[in-house]
Amino acid sequence: QVQLQESGPGLVKPSQTLSLTCTVSGVPVVTIHYYWSWIRQAPGKGLEWMGAIAYSGTTYYSPSLKSRTSISRDTAKNTFTLQLRSVTPEDTAVYYCARRHWVATGLYGTSWNDLADLDEYDYWGQGTQVTISS
Repeated sequence: QVQLQESGPGLVKPSQTLSLTCTVSGVPVVTIHYYWSWIRQAPGKGLEWMGAIAYSGTTYYSPSLKSRTSISRDTAKNTFTLQLRSVTPEDTAVYYCARRHWVATGLYGTSWNDLADLDEYDYWGQGTQVTISS
């Protein structure tokens, strides 16, 4: 059974770096054609896809967050991690990790747009609240 679980601090000060880890069980993160994403939902707003790391280790980011976001993985621990730099109170949200399957069929491979369709994600973590406040 596939399970995802987010972990990390619930409170981060403005200008600092938010760091969250998603622990995956039931399937190796290197399993071919699976992509592992971070998604968030700010109060009163919709879900926002932030970025993903592929089974190959390639990363993809939302253009609006690319300058502040890094996603990495630890294949030995079967985890992947989000780092969001220079946070502000607008980054207060519930953060989710999630998985989808994707096979690129076009000439140009996979782009961030291909991974941002949230309806295609089949497994999600329960979400973790992160508040940005001094």
